[in-house]
Amino acid sequence: MKPETLVKTWIVEDHDTFRRSLQRLCTPERGLAIAPAFANAETMLAALKTAPQNQKPDVLLLDVGLPGRSGLEIIGDVHKLAPDCRIVILTVFEDEEKISRAISAGASGYLLKTSRAETVIEAILEAAQGGSPMSPKVAASVVQMLAKLTKPAAEPVSLSPREHDLLKLLVEGLTAKEIADRMQVSIHTTSTHTRNLFTKLGVHSRAAAVARALKDRLV
Repeated sequence: MKPETLVKTWIVEDHDTFRRSLQRLCTPERGLAIAPAFANAETMLAALKTAPQNQKPDVLLLDVGLPGRSGLEIIGDVHKLAPDCRIVILTVFEDEEKISRAISAGASGYLLKTSRAETVIEAILEAAQGGSPMSPKVAASVVQMLAKLTKPAAEPVSLSPREHDLLKLLVEGLTAKEIADRMQVSIHTTSTHTRNLFTKLGVHSRAAAVARALKDRLV
């Protein structure tokens, strides 16, 4: 696999052993570039500021409970420095407040540290393709919570028939691959449609899109 096709992943995790285990998952054989890893947010942000555009991460695995600035506090900074970077929270926290803050701030996914290695790899690849990976344990509560928090849009959203079908499949909880199969398109095309849909809805994640759909009765 050519280096330019590998997903560039950065890791911010203060637990040394767990950080190294995450780094070991990122191999070219899995479609992932060798991953830089940082023990705190400040060091990562400093590196991100000076990184050439072609070396900025496609996906950032971000812990919440970090020394210094927490993962939740820096999501906005990451978006400013690397607008195309997809942020996947990887944490032991399951409480609704942290989940809500992370997703509302623009995180694309939320995984628990108890997730299997294969699940983490799949989440990185899915996030890089525009998806929003989320542990089943937190997905349902996120959707319900955001549905309560999401305000109805001042202007109605106009969706194409294709976008409407896609949103229905997201609400049903299908994976990116299942959606691609159902819509009879490639997963790359599905990712493009999903990103466009997110832009139209004014959201950053699958969970927020589903919440918006439920709140505004879009499906």
